[in-house]
Amino acid sequence: MLAVKHLSHRFRNGDEETPVLHDIDFVVDKGEMVALLGSSGSGKSTLLNLMAGLMKPTQGSILISGESIERMSENQLAEFRRTHIGFIFQSYELIPHLTVRENVELPLVFQGMKAKARKDKAVALLTKVGLGEKTEMFPSQLSGGQQQRVSIARSLVTEPAIVFADEPTGNLDTKTEKEIIDLLIELNESLQITFVIVTHELEVARRTRRVIQLRDGFLVEDELWAGEEQ
Repeated sequence: MLAVKHLSHRFRNGDEETPVLHDIDFVVDKGEMVALLGSSGSGKSTLLNLMAGLMKPTQGSILISGESIERMSENQLAEFRRTHIGFIFQSYELIPHLTVRENVELPLVFQGMKAKARKDKAVALLTKVGLGEKTEMFPSQLSGGQQQRVSIARSLVTEPAIVFADEPTGNLDTKTEKEIIDLLIELNESLQITFVIVTHELEVARRTRRVIQLRDGFLVEDELWAGEEQ
């Protein structure tokens, strides 16, 4: 599903190069739910950007569904992201003047899906994440946890191969954080969607079945957990 092979990355500033990632190597299988754990400066955000095709690595390769994304052109990458990758953001990234349903439908607009089919799919997903009665509301009318549920539904609407969640509970209180992780676990199990959750919180990471930990740009731990509070 996702294979990161001997990945290294350096940022260049004039004649100076700053190494950020060092020979990162791991595989995520289809249907896994994995946490990418690291503190600020560990390299996890850079690794996320590389895996999502938003940057190209200095060395190494990244394969998603057997495709080497580092070899793709910008146009190819844009199309690949639209069809293979879902994103969940810490700040939700919802469009305020669109309804909840329209926000979820938006990726399907870019795919050229007809209006009725888009609406039916969006409503079905919103119902699955517990927002079936709020489809015609606007993001400003929802709580933070509800807005993140909209973001989760939007990430799944194109039936991606993999979903990257970037600090998905970072703006939420403890109770809502648990509810969102519970929802992601349920979706992972029921839909067999592959999730990579990027977080600096050990409590969040340990809810998943596997933790990949970065420190100072090195992979320091790749461990299976029994999963807490599943």
